[in-house]
Amino acid sequence: MAIEIVISALQPADAGEVLTVQRAAFVSEAIIYRSVDMPPFTQTLAEVESELRETQGWAARVNGRLVGAIRARSAGGRLLIGRIAIAPDMQGRGIGQALLEAAERNTHAVEAELFTGSLSEANIRLYESCGYVESERVDKGDGIEEIYLRKKLRSSP
Repeated sequence: MAIEIVISALQPADAGEVLTVQRAAFVSEAIIYRSVDMPPFTQTLAEVESELRETQGWAARVNGRLVGAIRARSAGGRLLIGRIAIAPDMQGRGIGQALLEAAERNTHAVEAELFTGSLSEANIRLYESCGYVESERVDKGDGIEEIYLRKKLRSSP
């Protein structure tokens, strides 16, 4: 059965819901990397509120429930995308793709960039299916690499 996903701009008032979804969504990453010492878990409610005031962000809602979020900011003609979080029970339903499309549509940036860890195979598959191409690998010194992926959004002005 198809679900109706409603995408809207994130507001600082959404911070509690965003933090809840973020922490739930990143449990699978914590298991893969055997650590909860990562920003999606250590970030406080006040930090999320502040981030939502200072960056662009979009929420995905299904029947009024916040089931996904994405944050982004522009820097030097590039859209830097981060903290893509989808509620575990809603993963695999196109919500991540819808959020990426919203971020890409609502920027003047020429290119988008995001990153994930080398063990995050599902993330890499999603990003590549949305047109992102690996641009760089950074060795973290622990056998894990950060993989940066980019996507051209439009021609240079």
